[in-house]
Amino acid sequence: MSQQVRQPVRQFAPARVRRLILWLSVSLLTACSSTVDKPKPPELPVLSAASASSPLTRVWSNRVGAIDTPLSLWAKDSQVAVASSDGLLALIDATSGRDIWRLALNTPVQAGVGGDGSRFAVVTQSNEVIAVHAGQVIWRYRLSASTYTAPLVAGGRVFVLTADRMVIALDGATGQRLWSQQRTGDPLVLKQAGLLMAVGDTLVAGMSGRLVGLNPNNGSTRWESVVGASRGTNEVERLVDIVAGVSRQGGSVCARSFQTAVSCVDAVKGVTLWTRPSIGHQGLDGNEAQVIGTESDSKMVAWSRANGQPAWTSDALRFRGLTAPLVWGNSFVVGDEAGLLHRLSILDGQTLSRSNTDGSAIAARPVAAAGLLVVATRSGGLYGYRLD
Repeated sequence: MSQQVRQPVRQFAPARVRRLILWLSVSLLTACSSTVDKPKPPELPVLSAASASSPLTRVWSNRVGAIDTPLSLWAKDSQVAVASSDGLLALIDATSGRDIWRLALNTPVQAGVGGDGSRFAVVTQSNEVIAVHAGQVIWRYRLSASTYTAPLVAGGRVFVLTADRMVIALDGATGQRLWSQQRTGDPLVLKQAGLLMAVGDTLVAGMSGRLVGLNPNNGSTRWESVVGASRGTNEVERLVDIVAGVSRQGGSVCARSFQTAVSCVDAVKGVTLWTRPSIGHQGLDGNEAQVIGTESDSKMVAWSRANGQPAWTSDALRFRGLTAPLVWGNSFVVGDEAGLLHRLSILDGQTLSRSNTDGSAIAARPVAAAGLLVVATRSGGLYGYRLD
């Protein structure tokens, strides 16, 4: 399999859902062919003297178990929550890197972490939602299908997006099912985190290439907006789904449709503002002026938030297996599959500084908490960095 465009591996398995459904595993995107060499990345850009004077400095480290499933970090204020794939859930004080609490769930985790600062939720590989408060399990709820998307904990409820495109609302205190909403779609779904977020009093979910605005009280649809349209002649080529990681500024939400397009939507009115073709599988970030994404070959692209016109592109980190970006002040940060953190200018994509972690791939998009940058690696390392 050629690695240059990092096409999805065409390997499928039946899912235990209400109808026969096939899974497309993006977790195998980096698998190598035995006969085709992976494209060689270019040499890393040389740092300027000014860049060397403002490095990322590690101020703490911690560890959880290995992270080899679609898990993400949760961060708010001075707290960071993380789960290992084998089921260790930890809430970390971002200022010191010390545990606030740590809980062994004793079951493998498939998706998470979602939280609101008080309650936290993950989904296990056996399709069970587990809710935790103060380091203790408070309830469990069995799903009828798998999910790869972290639960959304908001407004006293826990919302779940399953692989068969169903959104479920659970009571945050008891786990009682409040409502569900399901859409039919293509017979393939990504084995990758999808989009589930709150925008004001609207629950926004990614369903088959569309952003759908739902009433969080009863699940009724308020609006729909197309991000990526289905195309191609077979089920793989027609696959269209929204991936986790968006750039939000007020009511403007910019999202990526897997290997198809990047689009910005007015999430208050449900109106598409602009759409641009883009071949990528990672989420986005941005500020009030720009939206930034990494393509599947690790080319970095910035678009104008106002109209979607390209602002700049950079091949400097091509073929390095980049994460989704995190905008951090007047720069943005990406991790790569060699465990490097790259801080770049949001104005033109020029490299400002870089730092090592533990040599294993960065597991998810970095997060910001307590003025620090926090990252997790596939081997389970957690690291906090400050900008000097």
